[in-house]
Amino acid sequence: METALAKTPEKRQVVFLTMLLLLWEADSEAIRYSMPEETESGYLVANLAKDLGLRVGELATRGAQIHSKGNKELLQLDAETGNLFLKEKLDREVLCGVTDPCVLHFQLILENPVQFFRTDLQITDINDHAPEFPHREMLLKIPENVQPGTVFPLKAAQDSDIGNNAVQNYTVSPNLHFHVVTQSRADGRKYPELVLDRALDREEQPELTLTLTAVDGGSPPRSGTTIVRIEVVDINDNAPQFVQSLYEVQVPENSPLNALIVTVSARDLDAGMNGNVAYSLFQGGGVSQPFAIDEVTGEIRLSDELDFEVNSHYNIEITAMDGGGLSGKCTVSVQVLDVNDNAPELTIRKLTIPIPENSPETVVAVFSVSDSDSGDNGRMVCSVQNDLPFVLKPTFENYYTLVTEGPLDRESRAEYNITITATDMGIPRLTTQHTITVQVSDVNDNAPAFTQTSYTLFVQENNSPALHIGTISATDSDSGSNAHITYSLLPTHDPQLALFSLISINAENGQLFALRALDYEDLQAFEFHVGATDQGSPALSSQALVRVLVLDANDNAPFVLYPLQNASAPCTELLPRAAEPGYLVTKVVAVDRDSGQNAWLSFQLLKATEPGLFSVWAHNGEVRTSRLLSERDAPKHRLLLLVKDNGDPPRSASVTLHVLLVDGFSQPYLPLPEVSRDPAQDNDDLLTLYLVIALASVSSLFLLSVLLFVGVRLCRRARAASLGGCSLPEGHFPGHLVDVSRTGTLSQSYQYEVCLREDSGAGEFNFLKPMISNLLLQDAGREVKESPHCRDSFVFG
Repeated sequence: METALAKTPEKRQVVFLTMLLLLWEADSEAIRYSMPEETESGYLVANLAKDLGLRVGELATRGAQIHSKGNKELLQLDAETGNLFLKEKLDREVLCGVTDPCVLHFQLILENPVQFFRTDLQITDINDHAPEFPHREMLLKIPENVQPGTVFPLKAAQDSDIGNNAVQNYTVSPNLHFHVVTQSRADGRKYPELVLDRALDREEQPELTLTLTAVDGGSPPRSGTTIVRIEVVDINDNAPQFVQSLYEVQVPENSPLNALIVTVSARDLDAGMNGNVAYSLFQGGGVSQPFAIDEVTGEIRLSDELDFEVNSHYNIEITAMDGGGLSGKCTVSVQVLDVNDNAPELTIRKLTIPIPENSPETVVAVFSVSDSDSGDNGRMVCSVQNDLPFVLKPTFENYYTLVTEGPLDRESRAEYNITITATDMGIPRLTTQHTITVQVSDVNDNAPAFTQTSYTLFVQENNSPALHIGTISATDSDSGSNAHITYSLLPTHDPQLALFSLISINAENGQLFALRALDYEDLQAFEFHVGATDQGSPALSSQALVRVLVLDANDNAPFVLYPLQNASAPCTELLPRAAEPGYLVTKVVAVDRDSGQNAWLSFQLLKATEPGLFSVWAHNGEVRTSRLLSERDAPKHRLLLLVKDNGDPPRSASVTLHVLLVDGFSQPYLPLPEVSRDPAQDNDDLLTLYLVIALASVSSLFLLSVLLFVGVRLCRRARAASLGGCSLPEGHFPGHLVDVSRTGTLSQSYQYEVCLREDSGAGEFNFLKPMISNLLLQDAGREVKESPHCRDSFVFG
């Protein structure tokens, strides 16, 4: 029949017209729609966007979702158009049973912001079930002396439909003795009673067969039939009567099987077989009843489990029949009491994972709770752990949202296990728990941090190029690309420091390399800044100071400043023969470009013409006499000195000194006595001699010209003054001039001694010239022709 209704065009028109008359109620709590059962899937129920006053497409942008109790998806929402379609064919009897009206509750959940709308869909009944009797045949035993008007109750037909589509009327096939009356029970269901119209006569007709028809009120109506077979028995003039016409009992739903519900009792005044009463369950009422009765004792016991959530009330019709076929009836009203046997159900409707850190109050999850129990057993409370930064907020009926209390910090905690606990108020309390794992996603809110604020690196000079000199390191508390660090050199503010030609850095691991060899003598230390930048958006960075100290290596030999060592002019020092022991001949001055112990110099006498005559102080380079000079000592000495630093390995330089023994520094001619020469130095000494002679000659000529000029001027001035002459004690010139400072070398002042004799008419001119670069210029004596009257003596300083 349902298939024919769906396929024929006429039936489609009927359904279409019926759907145009769908009931739509709008109040502050719910939007209500109505539709008949057995409607084909894909049917357009309504346009939710229009009914809710939302724009087209707003349902899609706000993530609209339809949820129903039990998570059974009966409806389908097209979020783009707002149309609500039927996902599958609905059977009212399967969904609601005998409950009337049959209303399905749906929830529409919207995001941004979170909103809830309740939608009720009422399923109206159609006449798709025909009445059915529990048995194909019913047997009645009626005594022949039963008076007309006696009523005989019959078993009612069962019809799964409700309302007008349920059984509305009973009829019986035409006969001379009975008619049927349709009665209504308290719950509105109809049942038949057979009424005797004419007295029975067993001898005339011992048995009657009637057809009982049950007709529902549908359009078109449906019907079902059963056979009523009546046996006419002998006289039994007392029917059983129950002590109570109505028994009311309350039974907990968790009562065990075979539990005693109630005991019914009926009495019959007849004797013998006609007074024996047998009990039986009479009315099924269309609902399978989980009860059984003892036909002898009248004890009603539980034959199946009770479930308050399925059926909370039963009406049981009990019949007591005696041996003569007379019967009486009573009603047992069983009220099923709810016990807390259903734990709360928790259903997650929406879950947002992961949650960005530093976000303000954020909705993590939307969930609903339900409990099939009633009263306190169905009241629930929800909670989460107190030590977590999350709270529950009730929103709509039994819907809750799980939100953050404030911004989360991934670096403090990256994951939370949140246990939602739903507890009912029954006794004992039942609990359901659901655990949600919430990850906190990273935001680039931490700049890289160096392990040190400054780094000091040491590099030995003369290093090889591309030498790894150290590593800097930074850490980032973030994760992923936000924690990927890139290192770089930062520009320096010193324009004289070519940093990028000295240092390079590995951008991935922070290793520093010296690009070229460093020279301590040119650059002892330098500093620069390095940066560490993460890959976040926006990128964060920090910097640290790097100080590079160049360590000195002994790569420079000592350099002699005095006396200068060159091949053109050997260094000659004058030593008076009258010098005492410890006399300072000269001082060797040397420097070393290195530093520290590499620049600590020591002096050593390696070789001397006369061993034991001279000594060198190791720490200051002073060359002194060790004893008095004698006539046997050679006039010319050659000393070889070694200047050595304290490096490892040590470096050194040699110094050659020539010492000339003289009787006095004012001698006009100092012969150069022959000393044994080293054959390897003959050529150098000969060249040096030539240079000394040439220099002495030029200097002598110059000084002689100056003295002649001065003498002439003085004589002329003497004549003008009419002076007698220039007297001078007889005797020779002083033999020598001694440097009273005992430094062993002449000072930088010029000193001349001039004396003219009056009787000779000739003058001798002795002079000393300071030694430049410690070269000895030998004095030359010259005769100066002057007037015999000039006897003045002059000293020029």
